[in-house]
Amino acid sequence: QVRLLESGGGSVQAGGSLRLSCAVSAGTERNNRMGWFRQALGKEREGVASIYGRGGGTAVYVDSVKGRFTISRDIAENKVYLQMDSLKPEDTAVYYCAAGFKAGGNVLDVRRYVYWGLGTQVTVSS
Repeated sequence: QVRLLESGGGSVQAGGSLRLSCAVSAGTERNNRMGWFRQALGKEREGVASIYGRGGGTAVYVDSVKGRFTISRDIAENKVYLQMDSLKPEDTAVYYCAAGFKAGGNVLDVRRYVYWGLGTQVTVSS
């Protein structure tokens, strides 16, 4: 069983930054694709960023966060991070870490991931 634990959420003003962390319990996910998703109140969960291997050119982002968010991972520590800069009120949501990617589809599709953390709240005020 893979367990994921997110941390780093909080409340910031617009323009501020936060860094989310996701600790992964199982070594089997160490080099597999992982993702960050978010769900705003009353909206569907959406993909934010995904990373495979050590990242670099394999990172994928939803258009709304490109240039502001950066996904990365520490293979040795089995952790995945989401650095969020220039935050906007519309970034307010619960952010989830996901693993257990099933190949063959959009890497930002919630249906492609099997394991999920409990989420961490991010609130951005104007």
